[in-house]
Amino acid sequence: MKWMKYITSKRKLNQKKPLRVLLWIIAFSAILASSFFLLHKNEKTADPLQPQIAQKILRFHILANSDSEEDQKVKKKVRDAVGQMLEPKLAASEGLSDTERIVEENMDAIVETAERTLAKNGFSYGAGARLARVDFPVKTYGDYTFPAGNYEALQVTLGKGEGHNWWCVLYPNMCFQGSVYEVVDDKADEELRQVLTTEEYQDVFHSGNLKLRWKFLEYFR
Repeated sequence: MKWMKYITSKRKLNQKKPLRVLLWIIAFSAILASSFFLLHKNEKTADPLQPQIAQKILRFHILANSDSEEDQKVKKKVRDAVGQMLEPKLAASEGLSDTERIVEENMDAIVETAERTLAKNGFSYGAGARLARVDFPVKTYGDYTFPAGNYEALQVTLGKGEGHNWWCVLYPNMCFQGSVYEVVDDKADEELRQVLTTEEYQDVFHSGNLKLRWKFLEYFR
C-alpha cells in the first residue's frame, strides 16, 4: 500500500508542475508587459525643464549617409575633421550667441571640411551643414541625459543622411575637451553647471547617472 501511496503522490506532484510553470509564465509576462508600459510612458513623458535647457545649449549633430559599415566609419572621420577645425575657433567663445556666430561664420568651411574628408576616403556624395531646430529623442551622454524635445543644433548631413547619427553638446563645450571625442571631463562639467540652473543640472545629471534600464528589455525592444 505504501508504494501505491508513493506513486499517487508522485503523480499529483507531476500534475502540479505544468500548473506552476504556467503561473510563472503568466507572472513573468505581466511583469514584462508592465515594464514595457512604464518604460514607454517614461520616454514619452515630456520633461517640463526641457524648454529651458534647450534655450541654453547648442548641439552638434552628424547624420551618416546610411548604416553601412563604410558610411558609419567615414561619419566618424568627418566628425574628427570638423572638430579639429572648429575647436580652436570655439575656444574664445564667450557664450551661446557667440558660439552661434562662430558656427555661422564658418559654415562654408564646415561643409568644405566634410566634403574634403569624404573625397579623401573615396566617397563621392556631398555634405551639407546648417544651424537648425531639430527634434531629438532622449539622449544619454556619459552621466548626462538630455530630455527629448526640440533643440538648436549644428547639423551636418552626409549624402542622404539616412544612417545613424552622432551627436554631442557644442555649447557648453562637451565635444572637444582635450580631443575630438566625447570626453566629458571636470572642465566640461563645470561649464554645464554654470550654464544651467541647479535644478536643470540635477535634471540632466541624475537622469543619466541614475537611469535604470533592464538590459533584457532593451534587447527585446
